[in-house]
Amino acid sequence: MFLAFHQVLNPAGNLLLTTLLALVPVVLLLLLLAVFRITAWLAVIIGSAVTLLLGLLFWQAPLDGSLRAYVLGSATGLWAVNWITFWGVMIFNTLVLTGLFESFKRWLLVQATADIRVQTLLLAWAFGALLEGLVGFGYPWAVVAPILIAFGIAELDAIRVAAIANNAPVSYGALGAPIIGLAAVTQLNLFELSASIGKIVAVLALLPPWVLIFLVSGWRGIRTGWPLAIVGSLSYIAGQFPTSQFLGPYLPDIVGSLVCFAVLLVFIKVWQPKETLGFGGVPVSPEAQRRAEALTPALPAGEHAPLAEVANRPQTRRDLWLGLAPFIILVIVVVLWTGPWSPLPKYMPFKASAGFLSSISGKAGSVAFSWAPGVAGTAIFVAWLLILVLLAVTVKPNFRQLLPGVLARSWKQMWGAFLVAFFIFGLANVFNYSGMGNSMAYGFSKIGPAYILIVAVVGWIGVALSGSNTSTNALFGAFQKTVGQLLGFPALLLPSLNSVGAEVGKPVAPQTCSVGVATTSYVRNEGAAIRHNMGWTLVLLGYLILIGLLFYFFFPGSMQAH
Repeated sequence: MFLAFHQVLNPAGNLLLTTLLALVPVVLLLLLLAVFRITAWLAVIIGSAVTLLLGLLFWQAPLDGSLRAYVLGSATGLWAVNWITFWGVMIFNTLVLTGLFESFKRWLLVQATADIRVQTLLLAWAFGALLEGLVGFGYPWAVVAPILIAFGIAELDAIRVAAIANNAPVSYGALGAPIIGLAAVTQLNLFELSASIGKIVAVLALLPPWVLIFLVSGWRGIRTGWPLAIVGSLSYIAGQFPTSQFLGPYLPDIVGSLVCFAVLLVFIKVWQPKETLGFGGVPVSPEAQRRAEALTPALPAGEHAPLAEVANRPQTRRDLWLGLAPFIILVIVVVLWTGPWSPLPKYMPFKASAGFLSSISGKAGSVAFSWAPGVAGTAIFVAWLLILVLLAVTVKPNFRQLLPGVLARSWKQMWGAFLVAFFIFGLANVFNYSGMGNSMAYGFSKIGPAYILIVAVVGWIGVALSGSNTSTNALFGAFQKTVGQLLGFPALLLPSLNSVGAEVGKPVAPQTCSVGVATTSYVRNEGAAIRHNMGWTLVLLGYLILIGLLFYFFFPGSMQAH
């Protein structure tokens, strides 16, 4: 039998020293990742061992309860996060290896006009959000950057455009995995977190299209193309916001991107800028447009088809619908399966916990794992099976070759991320179970209400060094919740700002950047891309701090838990 133990608030007898001790696992993990460049899964294992020792030696946590907490956390990482991301990647790789993804991309490329602003919003903003919603982990950069380079954007600038465009979708990336992880460590309601983060992201998403147009065409591009920025931001929000408010964290990026595609494509049929601009805001003459159509530059060798080849292939409605159909299937299945009307996610035949008495409130608390076989990951698995049925009827691939190829490719891409999720949630559980999280939160709460100015910075630093929004939420989610309770903030505000702060830090995260530059000449030169991204990332971080103040002072009720 595992009895609850009473956490120790100030084991060092000095609040500053205790706070610094509680920070050791966080600082160690970030040093291992960012300074010593140790692979993430190994760094998390080392961090786990140090966290466990600190909890046992200084916070006097019992060994049996600590190990139980670690196992329950690892089970949460495996089932709540890995189970959903694995099937998302399986769907994506199925589309890649059958050519459906390429068909959809070809169709999209052909729709883009010669104007660099339209190309950027359609491909970096909307298409990048679709990739982030399904796969995440820096993959949108790797796909989008070579396309932008082929359209004439300087290579380092193309990487920056892909990275900045990827900002707003990251909180819901990989089918909501970061928010699912945040709900697991904070024990806040998943749908309420999705809604609160969705409100912040909706305001954040107003800015990036303007930044993107400026980056590719300067002030001239803004003056003559500002309606594109308005339509690009509002159309994404029109899909993202209601989905995040009413359907949970799984589909806001996918629905937002699909709505953005549709609205942008209709809009450019009825309105286009008076002048067609190329990269740098240079006008593109009709003769140059015709030459570009005849001699479209080729993308780098790899998975991405040359644009010249794309332009020469006939595009049909079949290409469009075969490309869209898997995403439509995914949306329908997930909505029907996970909506508030569905009993499937609520069935929990197994639940286990490790209890404690809080060092702050004195009340009973716990870290827990609940096994619900009908979670969203299972819904996505079912969607994948239905997509295979669609393929059997339409594309008719050789499944004996396809399925092993998809499985091998997905495992090769994701095994490291799977291990990180497995171990980081174990680490987070021990951190919270032992009382280290409460001690650190108590120390930071002495900053007072001014903490609202740095909460997003904590998330930004966490992801900039760890490379993962999900890991950042696991590390800091419960801590942010406790700081908010001590300061009397609305319960959802600080965890939500932490999560969105993490998405803003993605363009300077070394691990994300290493994936993002993999299809460019900046392979193993991530530092150049990070330095190039830094300035605009800080601009977005400043904007997010203002958004935090907006909700804190004017809309606190929208951040309350019910």
